[in-house]
Amino acid sequence: MSDVKIDLSKTKGELSFANKVLRFIWQITWCLCTGLLPRSFGAGWKRTLLRLFGAKIASTAKIYTGVKIYYPKNLVMEEHSTIAEDVRIYNVAPVHIGANSIISQGAYLCTSSHDISDAMNSLVYASIHIEDQCWIATDAFVGMGVTIGQGAVVGARAAVFKDVEPWKVVGGNPARVIKDRVVK
Repeated sequence: MSDVKIDLSKTKGELSFANKVLRFIWQITWCLCTGLLPRSFGAGWKRTLLRLFGAKIASTAKIYTGVKIYYPKNLVMEEHSTIAEDVRIYNVAPVHIGANSIISQGAYLCTSSHDISDAMNSLVYASIHIEDQCWIATDAFVGMGVTIGQGAVVGARAAVFKDVEPWKVVGGNPARVIKDRVVK
């Protein structure tokens, strides 16, 4: 045990006032303009809204209703990529979703954490890169700084904290390789 005292009363927000206002406007806009749409309805409208707030979204990308994206400017979606309903993308740092990749219902992509060795618990962050032809299954968690290699599968409810090699299937918490992915 240590005699160190953690006092979070001295912490400051990481975002500028302008960024806080932009995030507020984004959240209200997304909720009002997409919240009542059926699950996969209005794909073009959702892409347009995301682009208005700085996201780079391919014309064939699909975003389902109920998705929560922290900061659209830090989102890239390639051709035929999909974000299913109830996915949360906490993208303080960039998130890149490759072509033909799927992020399934309830998955959580989180690009930040806190430095637990710092008494102020300062924010730390690193981008997430999901390469082409990947599948992040239901309720999976992908942590900051992780690259999911081409063709890899992250199993349902897996928690990924380290890079996943191409064409591997991982599962568990923490995620471990289960097998090679072989597409017939």
